[in-house]
Amino acid sequence: MVKIQRFGEWCEITVPSGWEGYTVDYIFRTIWSAPKKQTHHIRMQKQVLVNDEPANWALPLHEGDKLKLQLFQEEEFGVIPTYHEIEVLFEDDHLLVLNKPSGMDTHPNFPDQNNTLANAAAFHLQMQGEYRSIKHVHRLDRDTTGAVLFAKHPLAGAIMDKKLEERAIKRTYLALVHGKPLQKKGTIREPIGRDRHHPTRRRISPKGQPAVTHFELIEPHGNQDLTLIKCRLDTGRTHQIRIHLSHLGHPLAGDVLYGGKPVFPRQALHAVKLETPHPFTGEPVTSHAPFLDIPEIFKGIDPYLF
Repeated sequence: MVKIQRFGEWCEITVPSGWEGYTVDYIFRTIWSAPKKQTHHIRMQKQVLVNDEPANWALPLHEGDKLKLQLFQEEEFGVIPTYHEIEVLFEDDHLLVLNKPSGMDTHPNFPDQNNTLANAAAFHLQMQGEYRSIKHVHRLDRDTTGAVLFAKHPLAGAIMDKKLEERAIKRTYLALVHGKPLQKKGTIREPIGRDRHHPTRRRISPKGQPAVTHFELIEPHGNQDLTLIKCRLDTGRTHQIRIHLSHLGHPLAGDVLYGGKPVFPRQALHAVKLETPHPFTGEPVTSHAPFLDIPEIFKGIDPYLF
């Protein structure tokens, strides 16, 4: 287990036995998969110390050594900090997980936009006296609710980007679909591309990007012709779950863009759980997202069961 603590702008990591003999260069490039440009900048700015001395990046480390990284300098937020009521699901010095409501973009689509989750995250940091650029690691559609992961400094952001690429970050969604699929569980592997005839719609396309959705039936929902389905993603294409389940013949309830009936004012899709290894300790971080708005969509369902 990696012991980590913060001292002002510095993050101190006590070198564990598993890192015995590794160099600082190896940790950055291989263990953390930090980008070369970012690693070079940190190295040139002498933002790494070993036992309070400037690090020699080529010397082996020993168990118990104190590896210090200057990670918490003040910087521009990158977005306009704006108050919005938000629910924090997890937070430490490196990561922030928020429960996104519907009707809110994950991040601004133009410089002056201030009504997104990223704006709310920046305001949250500002109120804590943290002046750093916050970065979303993944996104949710405007009307999809649930857990969204942010990185609170660039190195954490780079590490989490790599973990997302390696599918180490697991995202579980709940969806209410029309009808009942014949399969109790299955995998949809259909590439997704843009729809040339619609500005926001996507479609199944042989020339599109690879997309993989795993699904599992949970239970019928009340007296309506709806079924609760759990989904996990191997990829994160725009509208992926919505398109794949519609392709299966069971569009999301409320998702009129992809063939759903308007039984709800939005698509019935919620990112109920997010699981990720911590960027520095490697310990699992699990966040469950309670249902925020329009609770009748997932009425009677316990988000902590998934």
